[in-house]
Amino acid sequence: MNSGEHFLLSVPVVGVVLAKLRDRYPSRRLGLLAAYGVGLGVLIDLDHFVLARLRVGDWRHTVDVLRNPMRVFTDQENLFEGTGGMASLRILSHVVVGGVLTWLWSRVSRPIAFLTGVVLYVHVLADLLRDNGIV
Repeated sequence: MNSGEHFLLSVPVVGVVLAKLRDRYPSRRLGLLAAYGVGLGVLIDLDHFVLARLRVGDWRHTVDVLRNPMRVFTDQENLFEGTGGMASLRILSHVVVGGVLTWLWSRVSRPIAFLTGVVLYVHVLADLLRDNGIV
């Protein structure tokens, strides 16, 4: 899925999770948690740049985006040209990062760990559904 789709999917997911937490936190903290959850649902995909680096041996894909940031919004399908199939690596990376991040948050705050786990689970599920032509 592209970033816009992950954003649109993360908003209701975060909303449902935060609705369960609204009695525990003041509005300001819920706002911060909302920003964290939606940001996480989109920005987990930054790992794709590390994977591209591992696949091709240099940072050209990252440099290209830094030189022309609009490509992130206008040309997502071609951001990682020449890297070969990264689908399984991408999912693996999301699972590893998601598991570690959820575990780390569980040491600090169970509600934030829960939010992290749910947001990243939905992100990975959406990627798998798209990768397999289901949606």
